Amino acid sequence: MLDREQRAQQSDLARQQRLGPQAPAATVAAAGAARGRFGAHFRERPLAQTQAALVARQSGWAPRQAWRHRHPAVFVAWLGPVFWPYAYSDIFDYTFWSYAYEPGYWAYAYDDFVDTVFWGDDSPYSAYASTNPNDYPQAGGGTRARQRASASPQTLQQLCGTPDKGVTAWPLDDITSAVRPTAEQRALLDALKTAAANAAGVFKDSCADTYALTPPGRLRAMMNRVSATLDAVKIVRPALENFYNSLSDEQQARFNALGPNIGDRSPRQQEAGAQEGSAEGCGDPKSGLTQLPIQRIEAVLHPAGKQKEALDRLGEATAKGVEGLQAACPNDVPLTPVGRLEAMQHRLEAMLQAAKLVEPALDEFYATLSSEQKARFNTLQQLAGP
Repeated sequence: MLDREQRAQQSDLARQQRLGPQAPAATVAAAGAARGRFGAHFRERPLAQTQAALVARQSGWAPRQAWRHRHPAVFVAWLGPVFWPYAYSDIFDYTFWSYAYEPGYWAYAYDDFVDTVFWGDDSPYSAYASTNPNDYPQAGGGTRARQRASASPQTLQQLCGTPDKGVTAWPLDDITSAVRPTAEQRALLDALKTAAANAAGVFKDSCADTYALTPPGRLRAMMNRVSATLDAVKIVRPALENFYNSLSDEQQARFNALGPNIGDRSPRQQEAGAQEGSAEGCGDPKSGLTQLPIQRIEAVLHPAGKQKEALDRLGEATAKGVEGLQAACPNDVPLTPVGRLEAMQHRLEAMLQAAKLVEPALDEFYATLSSEQKARFNTLQQLAGP
């Protein structure tokens, strides 16, 4: 680990030297940037877990595709031009089957949400499923730059047109089999099905069919998806609470125990997996998300005067947004579907609020740039990445 951090620091120093004397003096070292992230706590996992998460994320798998390969579901930031492609299934499948998701799912969701504003396809310091924040391991050895997963028109049509069908369908049949609802409870379950369909409807206009190539455009694409997801949660939550509260203790216990077959898991292992997704590290400074991108922008664009003042305000807004995400980190994973959906709503509200804090500052800074500076900002990863 120490050798990897030293190599990362040496690589960072070499990039600074290539950028010339105008690069900022106070910089965040590569190793420090990797630690200063929501997902930092999950970097030191066994190699088998790391590679499994890497395969699932690189493939752009929906949750159930990952489960069929006996991999926990991971956060897929982009699929083609669509941000958070499996938002509908991620939110509600996580609500029903939380342990079937990679423990750091929400930590990486926060990292990718902030990273995308500045870095585009992927941050060069992303710690997800990588043993080195600057490397993206591939089969057969070696490393390469991470690329946004591609998607066929048919896949995008399914995601955007019928998010409640196919790979994103709800486990309603599993719920019925597990709890064996009474006639009165079945009516409430039917109401939940109707709410699920209504929630899916809000997603039909939240997919983009073209890539957003500018930081302000990417931010608005993300805000659109997060807002649609939040609306869906608000539609479903009352119906889920009504159904769940109508169940007996035995029925609730069976509902809580639902889950796909992704490997043998004892109750103790399930509890350990839930605790691994806790808020450990949420309160630590997030230099990799707040300081590093601002430093890279300074190094690449050399802003001065009003541009520098606007960049300072962007840095302050980003820090405030990240603080809101930190506050939304739960101390533990709720054990009931109702509790998890409530936590989902708080997390989504924090993401949307963070975006609203950053949006005006980002627009102001971007408007001060020349055409050449905008072109460099649009491709910051290629210019400033390792």
